[in-house]
Amino acid sequence: MKRVIFVLLLYPGLTWSGTDNYLDTIPLFWRALYPSGGEGLYCGVPFQARDRRYNIEHVYPMAWVTRALRCGDRQRCRRNSEHFNRIESDMHNMYPARKDLNKARGAYPYREIRGERWLERSCDIEIDHRARAVEPRPAVRGDIARAMLYMADRYELEIYARQRRLLERWHREDPVDEHERRRNRAIARVQGNPNPWID
Repeated sequence: MKRVIFVLLLYPGLTWSGTDNYLDTIPLFWRALYPSGGEGLYCGVPFQARDRRYNIEHVYPMAWVTRALRCGDRQRCRRNSEHFNRIESDMHNMYPARKDLNKARGAYPYREIRGERWLERSCDIEIDHRARAVEPRPAVRGDIARAMLYMADRYELEIYARQRRLLERWHREDPVDEHERRRNRAIARVQGNPNPWID
């Protein structure tokens, strides 16, 4: 596996060896993008640095990628597919999320679910296990849409036409804000490319 060392201009002294290795990407993700904590994707609740209740959510699910590449399960794909490793370690697709919500979402697609049955009183996320669908809060629908559309375009991954129409609508309804632009610039400094849906 090729390894490239980046010196981050934004964070002097911080280097990253392994743009194509998710396990190497994890500590950099937290140190470069969320050194003092941040806000969880699904609930919008602030978290502090090194909060063990949070992990990384791949907005475009890795289960979809393993199926598309036909490389086996996630561990086998890591061992045998450089393409999978590049996809898995792309930080434009990675967001901090509470572990329990990340697990509850699984690989369900994003949709709009009829009614307002929040998973928790203080967290506007709806999960319909029967329909196998997740509806995120309106404030992050555009962020999620732009990550999903970026992944589909960059890596030629499939998004069904109905889902793509929904994501493109979310992209328009929840436009890019300054926080998303800053995050995009920071990721571009680390891994060398911005998300064109944000630019």
